[in-house]
Amino acid sequence: MDFYEKMGRVPMQELSPLKAGPTTAPSSEDSTTFDGTHLNAEGSVAVGAMVAAELRRVVPELANSIRADRRFIIVSPDAGGDFKTLHEAIAAIPDNSALRTFVHVKPGIYDEGQILLPASKKNVTFDGEDPVRTVLRYHFNVQESEPSAARGFTGTGVVILADNFHASGIGFENVSGNHGQALALRIDADRAVLKNCRITGWQDTLMINKGRMYFKECFISGRVDFIYGSATAVFDECEIMSRNRGHITAANTPQNQPYGFVFLNCRLTWDPAPWVNINNPNDPGSSKPDKADLGRPWRDYACVAFVRCQMGDHINPLGFVTWVGAEQRNQTVRYSEYKNTGPGASTEGRNKWVRQLTDE
Repeated sequence: MDFYEKMGRVPMQELSPLKAGPTTAPSSEDSTTFDGTHLNAEGSVAVGAMVAAELRRVVPELANSIRADRRFIIVSPDAGGDFKTLHEAIAAIPDNSALRTFVHVKPGIYDEGQILLPASKKNVTFDGEDPVRTVLRYHFNVQESEPSAARGFTGTGVVILADNFHASGIGFENVSGNHGQALALRIDADRAVLKNCRITGWQDTLMINKGRMYFKECFISGRVDFIYGSATAVFDECEIMSRNRGHITAANTPQNQPYGFVFLNCRLTWDPAPWVNINNPNDPGSSKPDKADLGRPWRDYACVAFVRCQMGDHINPLGFVTWVGAEQRNQTVRYSEYKNTGPGASTEGRNKWVRQLTDE
């Protein structure tokens, strides 16, 4: 029951067969085509693995006779799981599986260096219990050496290269500080879904590339370009917190890609804690609250939309701003807003190349 409740109605449909007889195509908005009572092959693996794990726990003498199915893996920093680290769990996940593997991550601070999910580990769910208490922590930025970091991914805490990655109840954080690029999470894959996750850092907190992604009820914080990349991504009812000054987005949407980042019904907030330039504590702007903008174009044709979002008074009246030294990008950007609210949503001072959408 805990597993079902945490997954939610729509994701649980992946574990249920279709009803017998003629049906319409299944839809995330209509569960009537799903059986809802029995399990399909993927559901049998997930629930069967839970039964096996419980049998091993309550009848230890049977442990050697019960196969430890690696489609449902429990990670715990103490002795209460199949593995103590995410590295061990990822190594146990079957390659190129058509069935989903659920990695249930017990509460704890997982300080394991860089965590990389390779492209061969498709259809994987990281399932945590609480994004504040279940945290994947990283300490390095791109200028610092970390022996376990994969080539090309320095300064990045968690790297996801596998399609169909899901995560819920997980915290991703880079605690290197406000002195350069330091990624908490990078996703270079298609069809990633994150729900109720916390992604925190300073500069370049979240990089999303190459595919389609969906973020639901997540908390994302940072200071400079802290949501960036080339993906098509929807942020639905998320809180986007600026940590004093800087830029929320830095999209580099390809020219032939119709959409980039879409923020739906999100809350744009700011961190009231004083900002300190650790490289120059005497910087007169260190403790001065300042405006943050909605984004700047990392490349030509950057595409970002804010739709029905609540914007605090920390948002720059210009809205989006120019990438200094690349003013020509203002001619190709696809920045738009629609029916946003709050003191930061006023359109009176917006740059003229930011489009205000109509109902039509």
